[in-house]
Amino acid sequence: MNSNDGAGFDPNCRRCPRLATYLDEVRAEHPAYHARPVPAFGDAAPRLLIVGLAPGYHGANATGRPFTGDYAGILLYETLHALGLASAPASLHRDDGLTLSGCRITNAVKCLPPANKPMGEEIRSCNRFLAAEIEELGPELVVFALGRIAHDAVLRARGERLAAWRFGHGAEHTLPDGLVLVDSYHCSRYNTQTRRLTPDMFMKVTARAAELAGLGR
Repeated sequence: MNSNDGAGFDPNCRRCPRLATYLDEVRAEHPAYHARPVPAFGDAAPRLLIVGLAPGYHGANATGRPFTGDYAGILLYETLHALGLASAPASLHRDDGLTLSGCRITNAVKCLPPANKPMGEEIRSCNRFLAAEIEELGPELVVFALGRIAHDAVLRARGERLAAWRFGHGAEHTLPDGLVLVDSYHCSRYNTQTRRLTPDMFMKVTARAAELAGLGR
């Protein structure tokens, strides 16, 4: 069974004035877009939780599903499918029948930020939803953070000092409560086009995260 929300998720949240106002503007310009907080997507009881940054303007903000409709999602879903964690290699739209097995995708910030850059106070305000989701799933969870902001959000959600756990592509951290955190560069267009992150690099780190969670081929 695939779930489309997380613990404590509020589909009508307007806690961040700048983000709420921006979503109102986007909705007025694109009435067919989701343009609201984007829920998590995937297995209702995952062993692997993938954490991204925030919805993309023409991606999750439009479709209502994380990493769906934007460039970053191409590599992510291709990789998950190759590892046997997704039922299809592409996530086209929210009702395309795609399912995830053993994993779930969520974001550190649930709402589209202007210029794809959430402010620190917005990241901290939204952290309550990520914290509740991780708490619900239990400490034996493996969390796969895409980018430093996601990495920091996971640490904040678990009450850890950010300076004690350094972000690095391929880094593995076992937190005091037993939760395992694996880091990757974000699979954004910028990172892949500059070759900072190659498909092979992303496959290897994703496969390692899946292996630690007891998943994958």
